[in-house]
Amino acid sequence: MTTTEERGRTYGYADLPALMSLMTGDEKHGPAATSTLDVLWVLYDRVLRVAPGRPDDPGRDRFLLSKGHGPMAYYAVLAAKGFVPEEWLPGFGSFDSPLGHHPDRTLVPGVEIGSGSLGHGLPIAVGSALGLRAQGYDDAKVWVLVGDAELDEGSNHEAIAFAGPAGLEGLHTVVVDNASARHARPGGLAARFEAAGWSVVTVDGRDHEALYAAFTAPHPGRPHAVVARVEPKAV
Repeated sequence: MTTTEERGRTYGYADLPALMSLMTGDEKHGPAATSTLDVLWVLYDRVLRVAPGRPDDPGRDRFLLSKGHGPMAYYAVLAAKGFVPEEWLPGFGSFDSPLGHHPDRTLVPGVEIGSGSLGHGLPIAVGSALGLRAQGYDDAKVWVLVGDAELDEGSNHEAIAFAGPAGLEGLHTVVVDNASARHARPGGLAARFEAAGWSVVTVDGRDHEALYAAFTAPHPGRPHAVVARVEPKAV
């Protein structure tokens, strides 16, 4: 397998739409993919300590895509950063392609969890942060990307309620808010995390500088949540 990194080709943010356009077929979940594009790019380009040549480095950061349906933006970013070859993209969702409609950690380099069953990613991230802390990997951060509607799941409520009092400073949650949640929350999404003792920042999910500042904001002794607001999902 020859990755983009091994070929020496460099991709930028402007190349992502072209990479995404290579993925065709049914069940693309286009809005779910495009809503996460800017968050994913800023994380992989400027924040996450991960590298395609060291996918199993025990001290690496972990990125967990809980919002696993519509993973086209995720695959495009992984290709741009050299984790998977560009040649895999046109086969997206086909019978013999490793790039399924939900990411599979056993098939796609750089993918930490199999995802798509909503409500699983944040609890797994809590366990990962606890495990890394117990092993002394204090510099290894855990990042999980969830959707606003996904927070309707009770498993996420329990994870949020536990992580704050546990002081999981290494845990970071990014909520991509495209106004698709069915249940209103008093005070908004940020208030839910604040009530559980989290550090929270709400930003424009398309503004790369605002995202970077939110991702790197200090939050000693507390888990950190970033609510990234994007345009509402079209009905």
